[in-house]
Amino acid sequence: MRIGLLTEGGYPYVGGDARLWCDRLVRGLEQHEFDVYALSRSERQEDEGWVPLPPQVSRVRTAPLWCAEDDGVVYGRRARRRFAECYGELAAALCGVVPADPSGVQQEASAAEADRFASALYGLAELARDEGGLAGALRSDTAVRALERACRAPGAQRAAREARVPDLLAVAEGLERALRPLSLDWYEDDGLGAVDLCHAASGGTAALPGLLARHFFGTPLLVTEYGVRLRTHYLSAPDATPPIRALLTAFHGRLAAEIYRRAAVITPGNAHARRWQERCGAERGKLRTVYPGMDPSPFADAGETPECADPDTLVWVGCVEPAKDLVSLLHAFAEIRKEEPGTRLRIVGAPTGPEGAAYLAHCKALAAQLFPDEADGPHAVGDNPVSFEEIGGPELPSRADAYASGAPVVLSSVVEGFPVGLVEAMFCGRATVSTDVGAVVEVIGGTGLVVPPRNPRALAEACVTLLRDPERRERLGAAARARALELFTVEQNITAFHGIYLEILSRTPVRRVVLDHTGEPLPFAAPAEAHVPGRWTAPASRVVARGGPGWAMDTPDRTNPVHATEGAAR
Repeated sequence: MRIGLLTEGGYPYVGGDARLWCDRLVRGLEQHEFDVYALSRSERQEDEGWVPLPPQVSRVRTAPLWCAEDDGVVYGRRARRRFAECYGELAAALCGVVPADPSGVQQEASAAEADRFASALYGLAELARDEGGLAGALRSDTAVRALERACRAPGAQRAAREARVPDLLAVAEGLERALRPLSLDWYEDDGLGAVDLCHAASGGTAALPGLLARHFFGTPLLVTEYGVRLRTHYLSAPDATPPIRALLTAFHGRLAAEIYRRAAVITPGNAHARRWQERCGAERGKLRTVYPGMDPSPFADAGETPECADPDTLVWVGCVEPAKDLVSLLHAFAEIRKEEPGTRLRIVGAPTGPEGAAYLAHCKALAAQLFPDEADGPHAVGDNPVSFEEIGGPELPSRADAYASGAPVVLSSVVEGFPVGLVEAMFCGRATVSTDVGAVVEVIGGTGLVVPPRNPRALAEACVTLLRDPERRERLGAAARARALELFTVEQNITAFHGIYLEILSRTPVRRVVLDHTGEPLPFAAPAEAHVPGRWTAPASRVVARGGPGWAMDTPDRTNPVHATEGAAR
């Protein structure tokens, strides 16, 4: 089958989100053909280039999200009126208030607002397809005035009514950026119309082209979210004014709900993401949890030789940033040293950005204050029991070496999605002590100790328990390694998606029919096994979209697939 892989800020670029996962998926499903449609986030990302692509990637099409190119499209009077109506409906859907009524009126009103948003979104997409783009219209005074009218209309949200001109301009800019995929030339018969399935590697903007492919061509959509994009948007732009946050949050919430409603299957990466999706409107019957696939081979040596670990050393591995709460870990280690004076703590990781560098400096100063350098005698050099290190040095050349250097591995985060570092420690056969955040409990599954976040005393007690019980450490480490090898490998991830691809296509009507040498459709010429991987159709057969015989087409194309929905969409 032919898969349209949709990404934003990731694959096939060298640096980006979900790049490694997408690369492993494409390489693992070599029996399928992939068309990659990638949205880039920055000029630097584009300059870094692509990763080497396997032969099953037949096409890569990219578009920038970081700049707004002038497409030179000038609308006539009718097109301007059409844009004002659609954009006004979109703005009204964002500003509207759903009345709280236990009688069911609230649900009906919410459904009506969702339909209103969807109708406006698809109306703008059809306008862009007909006229050549929306770039100029979305940045015009017409858009700002339509947004202002929606904010001043009766029944608008309080935050929307309080919007001032700078707020309206900022919201219009944010909507223009989010709606840039509507102006792309991907929605043609030789583009997304030619794929059998669209697979969005994340929600939000990345899934928007798949949503439009479903609208124009009926292409089924699969959405994978290992980190819920809507949650990320809620946590971003904390300095924005309430009107800006309210309106842009309403847009991204409506978009997420529409994506979930139209997707054939949604694959969260863990139960934490699944709860977010259900809360945002995803139907439970569409959800299939597929854990991220990781390569266990780099950690095999450490996992098979757990006795090499230093039993008196605690290890923390990750990116140094405030969300990891190393301050609580250091205070917990102070309590641990009172019970087990010979214990050492290795903090292994590099800071992320200026904020991370400042946080690392703060943690080093705190460690120096809590643990003065110790010396064995009056003539020996003092040493601090807490060490800050980075991977790549002579002592710790790899992440596996970092995990192997200690017995218990500690995770002290206050915010966490899918804990990749925890899975790596499990591959290494290490017992773990973790805080109860994100998907930690789901990943651990009883093979480690879990304590509340921001509780140094509880963290210290759990660590002391494992330090004093080597048999329990060994038992938990073995169970953790077995669980990780069963659930979190690349093989299980690829197998799960291969099955989901076949499941979706088995429930999708055939959108193409085979023509004979005279151009007439051949009944029953597309068998059920046509959706099974492989070349089942003879090379001489010609395929067109379902929607009628060749004579019903305005301009029949005897060489390329043509979808009948094109005429209806235009």
